[in-house]
Amino acid sequence: MPTVEFNIGHKSYELACQEGEERLLRRAAAMLDTEARAILEQAGRMPEPRLLLLAGLMLADRMSATEDRAAAAERELGRLKANPPRIEVPVIPSGIAEAMAEIAARAEALADRAEEALES
Repeated sequence: MPTVEFNIGHKSYELACQEGEERLLRRAAAMLDTEARAILEQAGRMPEPRLLLLAGLMLADRMSATEDRAAAAERELGRLKANPPRIEVPVIPSGIAEAMAEIAARAEALADRAEEALES
C-alpha cells in the first residue's frame, strides 16, 4: 500500500492510500493546505485540530456553493431542453427572389455576349 507525504498548514503528514489514489490524495491535501495557509495568514498559529476544522469548513462552504451553482445550471439546462429557444429564419419575399433570379439571368446573358465578343 503506497504512502503519500504532504503538508497542511504548519505540519507534515504521511498517509497510506490505495494503489492509484496517490494523485487524488495529494490534490485533496493541497486544497486543504491552501485553506489552512489562508487561515494561518489571518489568524497566526493555532492548534492543529482547530486549523483542520476551520480549513475543512471553508472547503465544505466552497463545495456547497459549487453544488448550488451546478444545481442552478442543471435546472437551466432542463428548462432549455424542455423549451428550446425559437430561432426565426428570415424569409425572402417571393418578389425579391424572382427579381434576383431575373438579374442573375441577365448577368449570365451579358457574360455570354462578352465571351462571344472576345472570341471573335
